[in-house]
Amino acid sequence: MNDSTSTAYGAFILRISLGTAFIAHALLKLLVFTLPGTAQFFGSIGLPPFLGYVVFVAELVGGVLLALGVGTRYVAAALVPIMLGATWAHLGNGWLFTNSQGGWEYPAFWTAATLAQALLGDGAFALGTKFFSRTIALQMQRA
Repeated sequence: MNDSTSTAYGAFILRISLGTAFIAHALLKLLVFTLPGTAQFFGSIGLPPFLGYVVFVAELVGGVLLALGVGTRYVAAALVPIMLGATWAHLGNGWLFTNSQGGWEYPAFWTAATLAQALLGDGAFALGTKFFSRTIALQMQRA
């Protein structure tokens, strides 16, 4: 296995892990906290409550797209500000996520991992790569 292959597999593992985690967090907001409860929490920390709904949709749709490998760079880059917001929301709770109300260490790591995914791209086994490379090949044949 060469560096190119191992990088592709590493990006794939990161992409699947992030996609799964974003989906799980969206479902947590929906099924445990409820969407109105999530909106209320956003309001309690000084953010517009409707952002709770926006973050839910971004995490769910972004997680699915990451898991599938569709638009990986763009999706990951779009999720970085959400993770920065999560880091900000937990800043006052201390470093460790085991602290009361969760510290900022975990969302800061998610921010870094999501940024790394944006830089790495799809990796192996991405649907987007197959779709976009086929679309580009068809456009080049027509030209």
